[in-house]
Amino acid sequence: MNMVKNDFGVLLSLKLIILSVVLIGCSNVTEKELLVSSPDKAIRIQLFENGGILTYSINRNGKNLISSSELSILPRQMVSVINTNIKEEKNSWNPVWGQFSEITDHYNELQLSLDYEGVPATLYVRAYDGGSAFRFVIDDLPTEIKPAFFIEYGLSNTDEIYMPAGESMPKGPIVINDFAEMDSIPYRWQVPLVIETNQNQFISLLESDLVSAPGFSVIDFEYDRERKKIISNNEFTFQENKLVTPWRLILLEEKIGDLLTNTVPQNVAAPLALEDPSWIRPGKTLWDWRVHGYTTADGFTYGIDTESYLRFIDFASENGIEYFMIDDAWYTDVSEGKIEMSDKLDLQRVMDYANDKGVSVLLYYDRRQGSYGDEALFPYYQKLGAKGIKYGFMGSNVPFTRDAIQLSAASKLLIDFHDSPVPFTGVTRTYPNAITKEYCHAQQDSRRSFTPQAFIRMALINALQGPLDMNNGCFDITGINAGEREKGPKAQNLYTTVTAEAARTLIIFSGLVCIPDAPEAYAEKSDLFEFIKEMPVGKWDETKILHAKMDAYITTARRHGESWFVGSVYNEPGGTLPVTLDFLDVGKEYDITYYEDTDETHFKTNPEAYRVRKGTVKKGTVINAKIAPGGGHCMWIRPTKD
Repeated sequence: MNMVKNDFGVLLSLKLIILSVVLIGCSNVTEKELLVSSPDKAIRIQLFENGGILTYSINRNGKNLISSSELSILPRQMVSVINTNIKEEKNSWNPVWGQFSEITDHYNELQLSLDYEGVPATLYVRAYDGGSAFRFVIDDLPTEIKPAFFIEYGLSNTDEIYMPAGESMPKGPIVINDFAEMDSIPYRWQVPLVIETNQNQFISLLESDLVSAPGFSVIDFEYDRERKKIISNNEFTFQENKLVTPWRLILLEEKIGDLLTNTVPQNVAAPLALEDPSWIRPGKTLWDWRVHGYTTADGFTYGIDTESYLRFIDFASENGIEYFMIDDAWYTDVSEGKIEMSDKLDLQRVMDYANDKGVSVLLYYDRRQGSYGDEALFPYYQKLGAKGIKYGFMGSNVPFTRDAIQLSAASKLLIDFHDSPVPFTGVTRTYPNAITKEYCHAQQDSRRSFTPQAFIRMALINALQGPLDMNNGCFDITGINAGEREKGPKAQNLYTTVTAEAARTLIIFSGLVCIPDAPEAYAEKSDLFEFIKEMPVGKWDETKILHAKMDAYITTARRHGESWFVGSVYNEPGGTLPVTLDFLDVGKEYDITYYEDTDETHFKTNPEAYRVRKGTVKKGTVINAKIAPGGGHCMWIRPTKD
């Protein structure tokens, strides 16, 4: 009897052991299927399905940065995970233009086959070394179903958040816990959000590849008082059965500056859609709008007229500036396929002159003055000889913007979006003719105060969504602040130094760097203008953010070939930034030109004092860049010629 009991006990123990092994094995399989890590293993994204709700969490180097948060494409439907698959991809590609000449695309991707109460969907979760990306796809969407890309962000209550504010100073820092105590909260916030965590990590929330997602508007965010979380709920409005969402991104870096060189937004964007992009040239452009009313030493006053534009073209040609942009009021009326020119301007003569001088012309178009249909507009601009269009007052309209990008590409036109544009992050990979956009407070625009702090904030926040048209590079700062321009401030509101202005043209990444001052203002400071003149635009081989701190300073270094361009700016107190040249090649000597503030420079009282000096450096040299209050510092470094 005892033997029977013992045998039974042994048998029972054996069964329990076997069952435990099976359960442990199942647990490991389940965890493996719902866990995806970045190639460097630092980032772990874990997903759970519990009670018909799908949640995710994100850890980086053992730190929980996003706690359990819901995500769904059919928020009112229960979901179940049917199958999973995981794969690793690694390749590289070459942008038509950008911050890098080659980009490595390396990620692990978890694919989840989902069932939403009979509606099949697929969720793609990518883990990069620089963050995560989520996309839903539904191949056959029932017409009665109303999808929405819903996602929570389980941030810590003590994390601090920053956000763009259109043409005003970006908002923040706001401690997330404070939202619960506020009487009123801004209902929706623009992308990108930047979060400084209580664990000394930096997060950016944004999206990419909206161009490939018909039916979705641009992402926005709000604080949900009930959930006590930041959420986004982007509804799908398309009528066809196929649904593809944009990629929802969570970028993760230990340094805030590295968010600016994070390549995840470009990597998840659709590949190049143009068969031959050879006609797309990034570059610098002169611009007439802020120069109107400027009077030269010889008595000439700039305006909307042929002679003014010939002067711009001469200066562009002499200084290797690729473009000249003619802004508003070069025409008086619009009709189908035709624009009535101003009688002050002989546009054909200007176009012919620019062509002879090797300068391309960009023309403005204001939709408020009578849009006659974009399908006719772009071929007409091409017929006029324009190489691009600056689109004004088009509004934050996603379908219109997508069509405008594609139609301009069909007519081989660059397009620069003005006035509160859609942040089509990643679109420059797919349609590189989308050369820049004014997703910021452009200098002198709206006649608001433009401070050193505002610049640093926009450089670290607004610029995350892609190329910016900020109109940096004012050299006649005193004249502008004196109200001497027709299209400028009537009182001092541009707070900067002339060296900071040169640095800003490098720090703000764009495929089209629009320098807004008069040719004579640049000629008067030709030794400082050399930095802008020699600086290539868009065709960078490598980019590094050497220093960055919100509301304090930023230093950007960009390489083209063997030459480096370095630009720094500092907020109001000023200070010294040690720039270590450890990115130079070993054993080489380099010539360096410094473009600097002086001891007397001040962004309010003496903005145009500067000096230029030369020297030699090598790898490891430390440059202590001394920067005046609200000022800047620039360096042009190139190999010493034998």
